[in-house]
Amino acid sequence: MKIELIATATFGLEAVVRREIEALGYKIIRTEDGRVTYMGDERAIVRSNLWLRSADRVYIRMGEFTAKTFEELFQQTKAIAWEDIIPVDGRFPVVGGSVKSVLHSVPACQSIVNKAVASRLGDFYCLSHLPETGGEYSIRFMANKDKFLLMIDTSGEGLHKRGYRVQDVAAPMKETLAAALVQLSFYRKDRILVDTCCGSGTIPIEAAMIARNIAPGLSRSFACEKWDMISPDIWKEEKKAAFEAADFDTELNITGLDIDRKAMKAAKANADEAGLIDDIDFASMDMTNWMPGDGIPKGASRDDHGVVISNLPYAMRVGTTEGNKKIYQHFGKLMKECPNWSFFLITADKEIEKELEKITGRKADRRRKLYNGTIETQFYQYHGERPKKVTDREG
Repeated sequence: MKIELIATATFGLEAVVRREIEALGYKIIRTEDGRVTYMGDERAIVRSNLWLRSADRVYIRMGEFTAKTFEELFQQTKAIAWEDIIPVDGRFPVVGGSVKSVLHSVPACQSIVNKAVASRLGDFYCLSHLPETGGEYSIRFMANKDKFLLMIDTSGEGLHKRGYRVQDVAAPMKETLAAALVQLSFYRKDRILVDTCCGSGTIPIEAAMIARNIAPGLSRSFACEKWDMISPDIWKEEKKAAFEAADFDTELNITGLDIDRKAMKAAKANADEAGLIDDIDFASMDMTNWMPGDGIPKGASRDDHGVVISNLPYAMRVGTTEGNKKIYQHFGKLMKECPNWSFFLITADKEIEKELEKITGRKADRRRKLYNGTIETQFYQYHGERPKKVTDREG
């Protein structure tokens, strides 16, 4: 069965999600703000939920139309073949949002959509009352300038819910964003990676999962696991394939640093829950005292082509303006003394680029606007010197 799927994403991560979908072998139809649409089938629903690292959710696209009256909304919603997905006992709660539309009342739209779907299913199954005792087929509508997009949520809880976060710290980074930052860096499993402000360990854990090729959805469940349309055999086959795809042989060199001992405790607990505690070295220390070559990371030197990815503190989140400025100044020192290292820094502090530019005499090689929850941030990319290629004469 051919199905049009939509993977939603935090603004700024659409290209990352697109590459992940293409890597799974599916054809992209279009990429828009906050979502990527692609073609798949029942197996694609399973595979997408298991493997997408940076997407928020996976939806089935049911229909799109313009509606300016509740009657138009009802009739066009009812015209959609909901019975292709929702069985006779399926539960179908409705959620949604409306932006710059005549039908701006979200509760009213929810009620109309629910009634239209119930009417369609009731007619199809010849029932005046639907039991709604089975699996959940949550319907989401998105109304923008009178254009309605209707979808069914296959994921249930957001895909950032990996299942390993057992302890938290203030203002944690979402797992999906952390995975995207790792993919936007030049990190590979044979390189050194350091997170100098690791908090609860999300970036190092996601980096280890990527390096080990561990499917992020292996340790959780999804709404569509209870759907009649997806055979249990598909779930068994895809989970088995995901287990077999994991690489547990490569030696990793990933380090997480944080000055807060409580954060270190949380990071270790989360890494342990993820089964990656032996792959990440954690150290409680002030990052302004850190320099490669002092034993952290193990075996590292200033001449290595290491990667630093950090969610830097900013006064509205944690720390103080003066204290955070010392961190920025130390990054300037690191960039000068470790020219081979690459630095990928995300922060909501708009002064960081000026500070680093003043200290290092260089602008960020690239900037990208991203959102950590509802907070607008900038992702600054400072590329180190590329590794020298070994020629035949040199080899």
